[in-house]
Amino acid sequence: MARRASLVAAAAVLSGLTVTGAALARQNSTFQPPAAPVAPQAQPAPRPAPAPTPAGEAQPVQVTPAVANPVPPASPKPGAVATPKPAATTKPVEPTKRLRYSVAIVQALDKVTTETMRFEVPVGQPIRYKTLIFTVRACETAASDEIAPETSAYVVIDTQPKAQAGRAAPPGRQVYKGWMYASTPGLHPLEHPVYDAWLIACKQSLPVAPPAKP
Repeated sequence: MARRASLVAAAAVLSGLTVTGAALARQNSTFQPPAAPVAPQAQPAPRPAPAPTPAGEAQPVQVTPAVANPVPPASPKPGAVATPKPAATTKPVEPTKRLRYSVAIVQALDKVTTETMRFEVPVGQPIRYKTLIFTVRACETAASDEIAPETSAYVVIDTQPKAQAGRAAPPGRQVYKGWMYASTPGLHPLEHPVYDAWLIACKQSLPVAPPAKP
């Protein structure tokens, strides 16, 4: 009997533990942790209230300036064809022409006698100096727009010995043809065994303008 009573007591203890564990399990399944607190949202800063306008004072108003209405172009007539205007052309500036003179001043030297002589040679008119005949085709000076002032003459020189008594004059020949320059006599000199000649200047009170082109 005592053994049976102990077994009944143990069974009662075990059943009590089982009931207690089930109750705890049921309590754990139904328990929910409290939700985390939500941070409050920042409220926007209040806008400053507009300053009160004094009585009788008007608020400034921005006004857009009016654009003048351009005058519309006249409409072309029916059937009329607009002809384009020709572009304006600028005439090129012509260079300044050289001044031409009617007389050339020439100086000659006899290398045998060391005699020098200065004489005038009109343009187109032959002038004799001993056995030489000078013919000037043109005598001119540099234009105002040229860099260096220069005087030049186009000269033709022929040799024509004089006839001796009882003998015919020997035939003449050309010994020089070209431009002579007053500032540089040695640029295109006369090459002759007896005589030397060079240009001094062009002479005329009023320069003769070159003839106009037709």
